[in-house]
Amino acid sequence: MSIPLSHLKGKSLGVFGLARSGLATVKAAVSGGARVYAWDNREDARAKAAGEGVTLQEPGEWPWEELAALALAPGVPLTHPEPHPIVGMARGAGVEILCDAELLFRELEGKARFVAITGTNGKSTTTALIGHLLGEAGIAVEVGGNIGRSALDLAAPSASEPVSGSFPEQIYVLELSSYQLDLCHRLRPNVAVWLNLTPDHLDRHGDMAGYRHAKERIFAKMGGDDLAVLGIDETDMEEVAVALSERAQAPRLARVTVRERDAADIRVDEAGQMTDARNGERLNLSAFPSLRGRHNWQNAACAYAAVRELGVPVSIITEGMASFPGLEHRMQIVGRHGKVLFVDDSKATNADAAAPALATFQPVYWIVGGRPKAGGIHGLSGFFPRVAKAYLIGEAADEFSATLAARVPHVIAGELARAVRMAAEDAALDPEDEPVVLLSPAAASFDQFPDFEARGRAFVAAVNALDDASAQQAALSESAS
Repeated sequence: MSIPLSHLKGKSLGVFGLARSGLATVKAAVSGGARVYAWDNREDARAKAAGEGVTLQEPGEWPWEELAALALAPGVPLTHPEPHPIVGMARGAGVEILCDAELLFRELEGKARFVAITGTNGKSTTTALIGHLLGEAGIAVEVGGNIGRSALDLAAPSASEPVSGSFPEQIYVLELSSYQLDLCHRLRPNVAVWLNLTPDHLDRHGDMAGYRHAKERIFAKMGGDDLAVLGIDETDMEEVAVALSERAQAPRLARVTVRERDAADIRVDEAGQMTDARNGERLNLSAFPSLRGRHNWQNAACAYAAVRELGVPVSIITEGMASFPGLEHRMQIVGRHGKVLFVDDSKATNADAAAPALATFQPVYWIVGGRPKAGGIHGLSGFFPRVAKAYLIGEAADEFSATLAARVPHVIAGELARAVRMAAEDAALDPEDEPVVLLSPAAASFDQFPDFEARGRAFVAAVNALDDASAQQAALSESAS
């Protein structure tokens, strides 16, 4: 499935990088009638594109004078640490460099509505939640970009003409990384969400100023008919909001805080109560099981602002947030064994990523470890009082044991399945109402698993095995009686 890029009919397009987004771009451009020249340094990637009607040539052999644009894979360096050689070729030939999300917008401008989401943290959850809420409202919605399916792998609108003189029901919800935003030039979302800004990807953007500038591109083409939703809990984000409000032809703003910032329009207090000062609407975000923790309250409040702008009533938002399953391996509730809750946070591959889960649950029976990263778990010491016991796995076990020594009761479990069994037994004896067995490894998975997804699936399998064992024990007890 791909959206034919009919606006490129009869034109030539260069595509560099033939992974997920690049291959979708090739298919969309060819089906739209474009001539496509493409390359990837990996032979297996070129093989996947070989049967798609594309000319596979090294970029030095491309007819640059004919190219309308270069679709560049977001992972290819545009500016730092230094531009990839193909960037110099394109600039020397005066060829525009863009990405698949930009091509999607150019194809469907005026034929669909767009919601764009970015931020250092939380953008995948917020993107998925917005898509879920729109779907619950009965709106035709496609979700992709930096999450799940690439932008040009999404379904085309069901109608080619605007409905009722405005937009059709089709809405595209796109998660956009800073890499992608660097390659967007005309993209104008009807609603754009920028959650937060903390140091990340500085090797690709040079410094925080470069990183912030890339993110700011999400609002660049928006005007007074559009809504910009901003989390303002970092000083940089407060500055972005002020600068945006002072801009000529600025979009309308919905400023969100979970830290009691004065300038906010939408506030979430420390108990999870959300209040929209613009209309008096309220939501109890703490009532939604898959949206626990202050960081998820920010995600939920921003998603609320986005879908209210698109006409979704509060009653459906409430029902939709209650039914939202969460994202796999991101603080995902995967089971309950008696009073013990089991949470899969396998995506937390470093200490910073593990912090939100440790801040959310208590008491925690923490399964932690894998292949350690720089700094280990020293940065999580503030959360150690919330940990009833830790179960150490993988290569990091000895290092993490030294960090936890005399501070957190712990045991070296070695293997994940053994850690689950041990943690479940200990948590069942905890006097609290809802002890939590939490897989939040704060380490890479590659010592024992091919990726964090495989680690998360192994955790779920181990939790399910507890249920199987309990069922077998119950059956034996019944037959004995």
